[in-house]
Amino acid sequence: MKKILEVKNIFKVYPDGVIANRDICMDVEENTIHALVGENGAGKSTLMKILFGLTPAQGGEIIYRGKPVQFSNPREAIASGIGMVHQHLMLAPDLTVAENMVLGVEPRKRKLFLNNSEAIKITKKVSEEFGLNVPAEKKIRDLPIGVRQRVEILKALYRNAELLILDEPTAVLTPQETEVLFKTLDGLKASGKTILFISHKLSEVTRIADRVTVMRDARVITTEPITNLTEEKIAHLMVGRDIRTERFAPAKKVGDVKLSVKDLRYSDEEGYEVLKGINFDIRAGEIVGLAGVEGNGQSELISAITGLLEPSSGEVILDGASLLNLTPRLVREKGVAHIPEDRMENGVAETTSLEENFLVDRYYKEGFSKRGRLDWKYIGEHSRDLIKKFNVLTKSSKTSVGSLSGGNIQKVVVARELTSNPQIIVAAQPTRGVDIGSEELIHSLLIQARDEGKAVFLISADLDEVLKLAGRIVVIYDGEITAHFEDVSKVTDMELGPYMLGVKKEENASGKIHS
Repeated sequence: MKKILEVKNIFKVYPDGVIANRDICMDVEENTIHALVGENGAGKSTLMKILFGLTPAQGGEIIYRGKPVQFSNPREAIASGIGMVHQHLMLAPDLTVAENMVLGVEPRKRKLFLNNSEAIKITKKVSEEFGLNVPAEKKIRDLPIGVRQRVEILKALYRNAELLILDEPTAVLTPQETEVLFKTLDGLKASGKTILFISHKLSEVTRIADRVTVMRDARVITTEPITNLTEEKIAHLMVGRDIRTERFAPAKKVGDVKLSVKDLRYSDEEGYEVLKGINFDIRAGEIVGLAGVEGNGQSELISAITGLLEPSSGEVILDGASLLNLTPRLVREKGVAHIPEDRMENGVAETTSLEENFLVDRYYKEGFSKRGRLDWKYIGEHSRDLIKKFNVLTKSSKTSVGSLSGGNIQKVVVARELTSNPQIIVAAQPTRGVDIGSEELIHSLLIQARDEGKAVFLISADLDEVLKLAGRIVVIYDGEITAHFEDVSKVTDMELGPYMLGVKKEENASGKIHS
């Protein structure tokens, strides 16, 4: 089969000395879906950035459609027929969906002004064509992260790339949306397009890919047709060992109610009731999972619990004391840790060092400062301990967080939150966009926290994750609890689906514990 892309001996080392790509060789056949897999830090995203003109290589050669190329910026890559959807969203938050869709290729009125009605028309047409629904006239900042991801995918598809690079495109999609995307990708392949598909979800790789390239430690391990591979074999090639896939055993010892949410309600600025009387309890030593399609009130519920949003009414009680009307800092002081759903927006300050990110919630505490001045020696030792314990791949604790891979950034957030001496851990999308090795580590840490008597509230769009970790599952739809499953051992994702979509609802459903 004809090759659309050949990568020969690509070498890339970052200024901090981290070797991201070490003599990478790979070829992609035309009119195929080619998957690229590997742990975070294996070098996948760096290689894609080199292909797309976002960063230069120090050595090697790229041949696209039979000709050597070296893109100095994304515009050159796009002009040559290469499109890319990034793992971290590249959207302008204060612009509408339609404005983002046509950014750089704007339809004009009188050659000067944006033709907004035409931009909206284009957005609706492309949205319908590819089966990914987006609200054309809403601003990006007002959309849940799952919808923002759809906009990114549509932007790339609208520009008619011949080679489309998708970096973790399903990380924020529901199973139903993922299936729609896969049908779109199959259609694109049938029409002559080529897809480079980067994913940590091996079930998706085996479902969609024709060939797979596996990377580990900045090198290519192998490239094989999917017919030669299984999920287990790919996982072993990625990490060099077997990975746990079965559900965790339920907690052996569950204590008293730690967190209680009572009739929680919240209406947005337009008066729409986003949360409609939410009730649930979480006990010490258990993990309660919240399942639901994104955009059904999860973000607002998380913000209300963590002090980032003031609800209209109701109660959030931790160990008998209300958390309402407290600042986020005071909520944390009460023992609430928060792994946010968007690590780049709310989890880290990407231009600052790992030390500063580990320090942000404890700089004023004993050991970290003396007589009003930061003790950087102690801070450095503390940071290096966390880097080692949580297996963060970085050359130094002084490295900027933004230079790390997505999975390693997530481990920085998890390390800080789990070492904040929490009583309850609000874990929102804790493994979004991370590789299976990092996912296994984070899962084991949450189970460890549970077994130490912590209460864990797990909010995840990944049903496999919820079913694997949770002892109980509460389902949310349109701001209401639609089901409460107290025995997760017998629950399947197919059973959860109708409640997540609002097709079914238990009468008087809540997640309260009844003695």
